[in-house]
Amino acid sequence: MSDLRTDIRNSISGVLVIDKPIGYTSHDIVQIVRRGTKIRRVGHTGTLDPRASGVLVVLVGPSVRLSEYVSASDKRYQAVIHLGASTDTYDSEGVVTQSDDEMNVDEATFEEALQTFSGIISQVPPPYSAVKVHGRKAYEMARKGEKVELAPRTITVYNLETLEWAPPEAVVDVFCSSGTYIRSLAHDVGEKLGCGAHLIGLRRTKSGQFTLREAIPLTKLRDAFEQNTWYQYLIPAAEALSDWHTVELDQEKVELIRHGHRISAKDESEYPAMARGITAQGELVALLEFDEAEKEFISRTSAISQNKNNLFSGFQQSCS
Repeated sequence: MSDLRTDIRNSISGVLVIDKPIGYTSHDIVQIVRRGTKIRRVGHTGTLDPRASGVLVVLVGPSVRLSEYVSASDKRYQAVIHLGASTDTYDSEGVVTQSDDEMNVDEATFEEALQTFSGIISQVPPPYSAVKVHGRKAYEMARKGEKVELAPRTITVYNLETLEWAPPEAVVDVFCSSGTYIRSLAHDVGEKLGCGAHLIGLRRTKSGQFTLREAIPLTKLRDAFEQNTWYQYLIPAAEALSDWHTVELDQEKVELIRHGHRISAKDESEYPAMARGITAQGELVALLEFDEAEKEFISRTSAISQNKNNLFSGFQQSCS
């Protein structure tokens, strides 16, 4: 019976969207999910600092193969920026490196400076970050007093909107590409204004296709683990990439894909470089790469998900 339970657990695949509270690392949440589900293969898709809260997408079971694709999804945040002081960490945990007690910035000036960071821009990550320099994490070097020089990276900021102006603080909605550091954005705005600034609050409101509307509070999820009802919050893996082009697969094509064979495109239409292959029931079978020259799809990942209802029916029976 224990082998049956293990086999079923190893087949469970999907997404848990969690509203991470302040004080937990993303890894802490992964460990909580591992213990609660008793499933070893668990991973998150975009780190949230302990001081930040909000949407953390956690992949469970075979769906962890989607990690690199889901992690690359766009993000949305509500950031609280404090004007008039810069810190070495670019947030409230650091040492003040610049201050302007007579900071005199009005909303129009702030908005003008803020909008210069909209679009495709170059951004330098904070020195206190997990970015590696010659194999070492930048924050480890910074803590030892070593000079940290990080290369700028290209990011996209799709939209910036000031939600609240209450100087010396401003609440800003940030819609951006993956890899954007909101701490750097706050710091850079302060540099642009000449008065300094740092981040004092951050809440992720959207990650990829998932928003706070789908996110379950951690306390509620922990209760569900205790009651063994957590699976009701598991979202099918296919929804993690719901904005991708969809190729519907019949049973014959499902078998071909699962055995590593190519399948022909339905017609001569143009397709995006990557698509998701799903069954008529909406089960995600594989991620497909389109070979334009051959007009064929090639599987890049397979056996990502199984039939949720059948799996959990067996899971409940095996635990009763």
